[in-house]
Amino acid sequence: MRFLVTGAGGFVGKALCLRLIGLGHEVRGIARGNYPELSRAGVQMVRADLADNPFKYEEYFQQIDGVFHVAAKVDMWGEYDDFYRANVVATENVLRSCKKYGVPRLVYTSSPSVIADGANLFGVDETRPYPGRHQAHYPATKALAERLVIASNSENLLYTCSLRPHLIWGPGDTNLVPTILKKARAGKLVQVGAGENKTDLTFIEDCVEAHILAMHALQDNPEARGKVYFITQGEPVNMWGWINQILDRNGLPRVKKKVPVWLALPLAWCSEKWALIAGGEPALTRFLVCEMSTSHYFSLKRAEKLLGYKPSCTIQEAMEKTFPQNELRKAA
Repeated sequence: MRFLVTGAGGFVGKALCLRLIGLGHEVRGIARGNYPELSRAGVQMVRADLADNPFKYEEYFQQIDGVFHVAAKVDMWGEYDDFYRANVVATENVLRSCKKYGVPRLVYTSSPSVIADGANLFGVDETRPYPGRHQAHYPATKALAERLVIASNSENLLYTCSLRPHLIWGPGDTNLVPTILKKARAGKLVQVGAGENKTDLTFIEDCVEAHILAMHALQDNPEARGKVYFITQGEPVNMWGWINQILDRNGLPRVKKKVPVWLALPLAWCSEKWALIAGGEPALTRFLVCEMSTSHYFSLKRAEKLLGYKPSCTIQEAMEKTFPQNELRKAA
């Protein structure tokens, strides 16, 4: 089969491309940058901005059996128009191109943050509604895009679904773990809240497998179409305990600095206001404060039932795959 992966140069997109190639599929990848390693692996790379005029790239949607729409702007700060363009306009263009060239299936990569409202999320399922107001531009625009994807599901035209993997990490991570390590090395990693909050995580291998299962389910299981799915390891962990394990395995001291939520929120507000006046990015945002101090874990029942999804490893097994102890001893 021939698949197209948008956002092919990102963490998930790259891993998905390589997995599909390994399974013997033909793969086209769209990315804004140049990724020769994917070309060498056999991915037919296309350099394009999905939010641009689709006439510049939509021909690459021809003779495609399914699209994995992974591309997104995932920053925690920036202009709303930039997020809207990258997350909503690009999704509109992808959907339009799929319909124009008869692509039968589309799997969209969303985020659990689309339902985040600043409160704890204890094992919630996909019936949890979107909040009346989002705390940041990223979840707000991802929610808009997700709604577009689900609304586009149509019998005999385009089958769609949306996956919500949470805090994706593992070998090749370019965002979550590198950010933790960078802040720790700079002495800027601070625990927000009491440190008792639990969170779900998603190992990259299982995230990729969930995407492939979803693509197959769209073809084989009518009940799976037009739905959203949480994707995690199904094993909530203490967020700050997990962060400290990451630091341990990289020879860094554990988090010692702490700030209560009642103080962090006004500090974040001031930081945001100063960033708006002086430019640049705030050191802390209210959305980030809530994400770091509340619990957020989710039910996998729908993904298990309709996609056949089952995590392949535990958090500790994923930790060993990402930071093998024998390799760490060699480095030491």
